[in-house]
Amino acid sequence: MKLTDTVTKIPSIGPSYEARLQNLDIYTIEDLLLHPPSRYIDFRKVSNISEIKVGETLTVRGKVDFVKNQFTKTGRKMQIASVSDDTGSVVCAWFNQPYLTRTLRKGAKISLSGKIEKFGYKPAFFSPDFELGVDATNLHTGRLVPVYPQTEGVTSKWLRTKIMLAHKKMKDEINEFLPGNTLNSLGFPSYQEAIELMHFPEKLNGAERGRKRLAFNELLMLNLRSLYKKIQWRKRHTKHTIEVDDEKVGEFINSLPFELTESQSRSIDEILSDMTKKVPMNRLLEGDVGSGKTVVAAAGVFACFVRGYQSVIMAPTQILAQQHYKTLKNIFEKFKLRVFLITSEGIERDIGTPDVFVGTHALIHNKVDFDKVGLVVIDEQHRFGVEQRAHLTKKVRGKLTAPHVLTMTATPIPRTVALTVYGDLDLSVLSELPKGRKPINTLIVSERKRNSAYKWIKSQIRERRVQVFVICPLIEQSQAETMKQVKSAKSEYEKLTGVFKGFRVGLLHGRQKAEEKNEVLSKFKDNKLHILVSTPVVEVGIDIPNASIMVIETAERFGLAQLHQLRGRVGRGDQKSYCLLFTENAGRQAKTRLSALEKTLSGFELAELDLKLRGPGDVFGVKQHGFEKLKIANWNDTKLLNISRDTAEEFIRNKKKYRSLFDYLETRRMIAN
Repeated sequence: MKLTDTVTKIPSIGPSYEARLQNLDIYTIEDLLLHPPSRYIDFRKVSNISEIKVGETLTVRGKVDFVKNQFTKTGRKMQIASVSDDTGSVVCAWFNQPYLTRTLRKGAKISLSGKIEKFGYKPAFFSPDFELGVDATNLHTGRLVPVYPQTEGVTSKWLRTKIMLAHKKMKDEINEFLPGNTLNSLGFPSYQEAIELMHFPEKLNGAERGRKRLAFNELLMLNLRSLYKKIQWRKRHTKHTIEVDDEKVGEFINSLPFELTESQSRSIDEILSDMTKKVPMNRLLEGDVGSGKTVVAAAGVFACFVRGYQSVIMAPTQILAQQHYKTLKNIFEKFKLRVFLITSEGIERDIGTPDVFVGTHALIHNKVDFDKVGLVVIDEQHRFGVEQRAHLTKKVRGKLTAPHVLTMTATPIPRTVALTVYGDLDLSVLSELPKGRKPINTLIVSERKRNSAYKWIKSQIRERRVQVFVICPLIEQSQAETMKQVKSAKSEYEKLTGVFKGFRVGLLHGRQKAEEKNEVLSKFKDNKLHILVSTPVVEVGIDIPNASIMVIETAERFGLAQLHQLRGRVGRGDQKSYCLLFTENAGRQAKTRLSALEKTLSGFELAELDLKLRGPGDVFGVKQHGFEKLKIANWNDTKLLNISRDTAEEFIRNKKKYRSLFDYLETRRMIAN
């Protein structure tokens, strides 16, 4: 057996269990051994039965005196057992587990672990963990017992048994791959010892030592893979080297109706500098909502145009593609750039040869000649699959050539995380908002203040003639969703047409046909609708300067980063803007998060906080493409993120010195060769 073999090589794991384990991202024997406990239960205290006290969590060992079924006064079926040692006996009770009368035979040796409670006037165990046999090798009792993430049909107890079996069989196959000097300098245990410490610890600090080493492994591989991608990319040559005409680019920048921020100017310089090199640019532009990423990208597009090259801009949604199309047509109008829009609905074009292609993933499938493309811009890149991004650049590049690539995201990501997740990309950050953007007042609105809020919104529409977004998490009431606070866009729309009688209310969601979406958006942009009820489809790409109030229903259900992006849909005009966070049953943690949104306008600060409170799944989207879900490590362990990245860079810099390490990792397919 090898660590890379499927879990079915372990006795008693057949196809049905194999399928269940895949829900836990367990495919191989090594995956099973790297499945981390979520916590440990301390059953290390072993006591004589005569010495047990109510409230203690402990283990006793003895023999079964009897076990029987018994009914409670309310008709519930209980299993009552008595277990004794040389010092006394204790009652154990379980509910609705009739098989125990067959499992626990009289006279059988047993180890019991759990919390001591009262049964009548005597101490007793209620639903204790147990295992037959009393010795030092007890797996489920009498030690620090790991509790694992589970899935339907796979219990923590079952996992403990299979992990122990796999560890016994494969212990000698767990080879160390880190150099001795690295292990010593970082103070980590060996790979083999780390797995043992995580699953079979004697002390909690030992379990933490093992987990930390394995977390380091996980982050190290991520960093090495990213650095390898960077190296592979840099082996390519630019398909079209762009000699930037500083004077003409300066003329374009001076033509803009606003002054660039410092970080916009810096990012443009970084992008233009990359575009003059023989190695193709591969840069991520990360900027807060409304920080002006499109204008920065436009400077790169203009630099290409001046030298006779085309640019391609791909957006994840038709709404965002259309927004880019209109923005670029507007800012390039003076310079006669021809902008084409390509979506699943067809092509919208200027007369003549295109200078800029803007579109959705339809760009990949459309038979368009991209031979003269010098720059590819991918907006909200995490919303595309890896293959979609690769297909687009593949249409443009040759065997050993590639276009300059700029990817953009409005999802604020803490820098330490970004350097690991996007380690193959150079990073530019827009750290401030354009001058003149007014701060948005954010207020938490409880259910009892809902009607007052509605009255205030009506007065704002009448007196200031502003428009309002109302955002709901779902399109329609889900059969699987029973929480009362979940508002569906459709039912909310129907409700609000009654609440706001005399006002014009529209509905927008992702399942509408493109024509219907465009019609609703056009009405809202032309101020023919007072209120737009929508799902988070408006999170990116909709720019309505007159929309000055954002209402978010059941705000506690959203991550802070998403709430911040939704809030960024208002505050784009001259009017004072507000964001109302409607809540119903927000717990303490949710209130802490929402209070932070009231006080903080920086998306990066909010992302840091949400990372600590909720984890990356909620911050970045659990299944977002390109954002790997960590199994053992934690994205908010900044220190370990930095150590793993520094170590990966050291290995890459001195690849000859660490050749045996890379040979091993490549053989195991832990990194690409």
